[in-house]
Amino acid sequence: MSTGRTTVSTGAETEHSVAMWPKGASAEYTAARVELDRAEHALHKEVHRLAALRRDMPQGPLLDDYEFDEGPLDLGLTEPLSRTRLVDLFGEHDTLFVYHMMFHPGEEQVCPMCSLWVDGFHGVSRHILQHAAFAVIAKAPVPEIRRWANRRGWDGIRFLSSHGNSFNLDVGAETEDGDQLPMASVFRREGDRVRHFYTQRANFMDDAEGGFDQLNPVWHILDLLPSGRGEWYAENSYAGRLRGNLAP
Repeated sequence: MSTGRTTVSTGAETEHSVAMWPKGASAEYTAARVELDRAEHALHKEVHRLAALRRDMPQGPLLDDYEFDEGPLDLGLTEPLSRTRLVDLFGEHDTLFVYHMMFHPGEEQVCPMCSLWVDGFHGVSRHILQHAAFAVIAKAPVPEIRRWANRRGWDGIRFLSSHGNSFNLDVGAETEDGDQLPMASVFRREGDRVRHFYTQRANFMDDAEGGFDQLNPVWHILDLLPSGRGEWYAENSYAGRLRGNLAP
């Protein structure tokens, strides 16, 4: 029985690996693919090294005891609205993952890229919840957030409004001028207090793009294509039509 392994000669050395190409691939293609595998393996190791660096960060600051407006977990219900403390979002976990969604009060739509990210989080939210609490927080009032969540089909996610507090500004998801910044944050519970652990914005500190690309598989799949990412930018319209919830 075949083991699915092949012996690949790259000239200076011989490697035993699982073939990543179909029959008929040229020697030139094979050698290039082996070299690419080395680079991909190195990147994988680097990702784990960065994760270890995050875990070894010094303690972040303790946060205020913010209160948010929240509706029922069932998006089909509109009441009752409740006031939820930040520390209460943790539930049975000691870690909380928050996506800060760009949605100004009175806007018709959420930022298309934020919609893309929450689409992805929605798909894996049940898995996230095995390890940490998860919530999406936006500045718009609860009814506006839930209207958009319903149109996207984001069931099972806790959506909260920071409309009545300074949470966005204090954690850096909003500027003094009111501009919003998409980002993801991790918080830890210490008794009745909450401590900031880590935040990454969509852009790096030097404003270069790609700050949290690793949180969404779309970019990585596009990187596999011959055309790459190009100038593509997410839109709300096509995603809505696919679900049958938004007009073209």
